Amino acid sequence: MVAQKPRRRHYSTGDEALDARIAELVAVAGRTNDSDLLEEMIKTCFRLDRDRSDRGEMKLVNAALKEFAYAFKVFKGYKSYRKVGIFGSARTVPQDPAYEVARHFAAAMAAKNWMVITGAGPGIMAAGHEGAGAERSFGAAIRLPMESEPNLFIEGDAKLINFKYFFTRKVTFLKESDAFALLPGGFGTLDEAFELLTLMQTGKSDVKPIILLEEPGGTYWTEWLRFVQERLLERGLVSKEDLLMVKRTDTVEQAVQEIVRFYSNYQSQRYVDGRLVLRLLRLPPREDLEKLALSFADIMREPGLQPVEASAREIDDGDALELRRLALEFSQTSFGRLRQLVDALNRY
Repeated sequence: MVAQKPRRRHYSTGDEALDARIAELVAVAGRTNDSDLLEEMIKTCFRLDRDRSDRGEMKLVNAALKEFAYAFKVFKGYKSYRKVGIFGSARTVPQDPAYEVARHFAAAMAAKNWMVITGAGPGIMAAGHEGAGAERSFGAAIRLPMESEPNLFIEGDAKLINFKYFFTRKVTFLKESDAFALLPGGFGTLDEAFELLTLMQTGKSDVKPIILLEEPGGTYWTEWLRFVQERLLERGLVSKEDLLMVKRTDTVEQAVQEIVRFYSNYQSQRYVDGRLVLRLLRLPPREDLEKLALSFADIMREPGLQPVEASAREIDDGDALELRRLALEFSQTSFGRLRQLVDALNRY
């Protein structure tokens, strides 16, 4: 079965002759499925020049495109592995209990056949690589005036990527990680915590586990959650369902269990023709699907959880065709409630 790609709006450099030359160039390259996107990217570069973008703007786009291309290449050979992104302070010393927690957590995830991604610096990042080992580690380093050298556990590894921009690095973390563990840290760690929550709350990222992890008896994340509850939740600036997207724990065992359980039945999601399709290892019985549909009717435009076959687009992309599928008319009103639905499906 071959899917027909939807017609895309005409995107032009503003010069028909140049458009034709670009189309010829792409044809020579031999691309088929994604030729339309390749043409548009090339046209965008020419539009930057046409619109008189200055050299600084051109350099930004050029560097970002090259960074994304290289990161995609590095991760491409490891798509079959689940990966956890680990965030935390670069200033944490090996004698700090949080360092040992990060090291133990990374080792435990590697034992579950997961890989880890850290920022490749010292502190918590080094602990993550030490625990997982270089073979199961990716480093996403950022070039800074300070803390710029990769830690010795990932230094020289082919899976170490150096980024110029924080935004390309963050997109890579988000794209490649199936779960996130945040340990105590400074501005950068808190920025990452709030950004993850913002992207999931607004549906700009798939819902994934976010673990707030600290040493036994630690209060860093407890105090952070108190601030969120007292200053944000109680003033109505966030909803109680938003807080369902994070779990705080001070034990490595609970952190690992939470992440692994999230993928015990649920595997991935994709929007197809406006409907959200959840891909699963197992479908609940029909009577249980009806109960779930009633329980989560508040986040559906139309009631019902429907078992479906892989769509033409998924078949065309070879996208997880071995999995079972449930489709719903998701209203996108509460991604915290969507997380609850995933948790419910994982009981089967």
